[in-house]
Amino acid sequence: MMKKKIKVLQVIPKLGYGGAETGCYDLAHFLPEKGVKSFIVTSGGELLKFIDKKKVKIFRLPVQSKNPALILFNTILIFFIILIYNINIVHARSRAPAWSCFFATKLTFRKFVTTFHGTYNFSNKIKKFYNSIMVRSDLVIAGSNFIFSHINENYGNFFSNNKRKLLVIFRGINTNYYNHQKILPIKLDKFSKQNNIDRNKFIILLPGRLTYWKGQKIFIEAIKLVSEKKEIPSFETIILGSDQGRNVYKKQLLVLVQQYRLNKIVKFIDHCEEMPVAYGIANLVCSCSYEPEAFGRVSVEAQSMQVPVIASDIGGSRETIIKDKTGYLFKNKDPIALANSIVDVMKKDYNSLKSIGIEGRKNVLKKFDVDKMCQSTFTEYKKLIELS
Repeated sequence: MMKKKIKVLQVIPKLGYGGAETGCYDLAHFLPEKGVKSFIVTSGGELLKFIDKKKVKIFRLPVQSKNPALILFNTILIFFIILIYNINIVHARSRAPAWSCFFATKLTFRKFVTTFHGTYNFSNKIKKFYNSIMVRSDLVIAGSNFIFSHINENYGNFFSNNKRKLLVIFRGINTNYYNHQKILPIKLDKFSKQNNIDRNKFIILLPGRLTYWKGQKIFIEAIKLVSEKKEIPSFETIILGSDQGRNVYKKQLLVLVQQYRLNKIVKFIDHCEEMPVAYGIANLVCSCSYEPEAFGRVSVEAQSMQVPVIASDIGGSRETIIKDKTGYLFKNKDPIALANSIVDVMKKDYNSLKSIGIEGRKNVLKKFDVDKMCQSTFTEYKKLIELS
């Protein structure tokens, strides 16, 4: 039995649909099942409407802001939340709110946890100092071995003190939600009709917000090469994601599609309410990021949905995909290599593709299920409390 009642406050800028946000959401709902009181501080976001208010208490604060005055304001309010609700662990998932959490936990003598969700590039000492807040906690969680190596390489000096701990807890996804057997055929039909998708064709899906480093341009270059090949099935591609205000980049992509005369092959869809439905109509999923993904959620979600995946051979995807067994890796930034991989998959027979899908699902259930992530995090929370 635990001597102390654990009360955990997670702090995240926004509760959207990204990996950090869904991880926060999943953990917040897992903890009450273990007798832990669960709290979240956030500025808002689409996932808020799905929060079970009986299990998780929400505080709305402007924690998305990097404004020093607001960071100080958030520090004061988090300080009072900690004292009023007797919080004993504060878990920050982004840099700006982490500074507020750092000062609030110092003042209240509470345990401070951070999750390093990205590589947080730095070009000067000031930026590196700002980033370093993520390794000034009692426990630093890396979401992948790639991130673990990045932290050691760039912030290793922070761990000379034995009291500070760094470990890997692989990000997890909800494998019950990302399960092809749970999708109603009517939903697949509705999505296909709404977006004029011909499911008799081979469907290639590229999910991810529209930003240059997600590699949509590389994808379009590769699709042009694929369209010139002979003896491949008739196909369509879907670029699924919002431009989030990046209108210029979206226009560049549209111009590229027009220039290559791919208008009948490439479709842009801004949003899909239920991502499993989008994966459910795909025969192949691509992840073409220029820069290393900290985890590579698309690759994991696709495998969980039993859809073959092709991803850049950098970052987290190298850990989440078992090469040539659950998916494929192509040379980063190389549209020719991507095109060749796509054609190879398109030429495979039904049973080969089904086998890849089955192995992908097994891989995710074994290593990247959300319950594993939540249980591992809870175990570390318990150790922190036992040490205090």
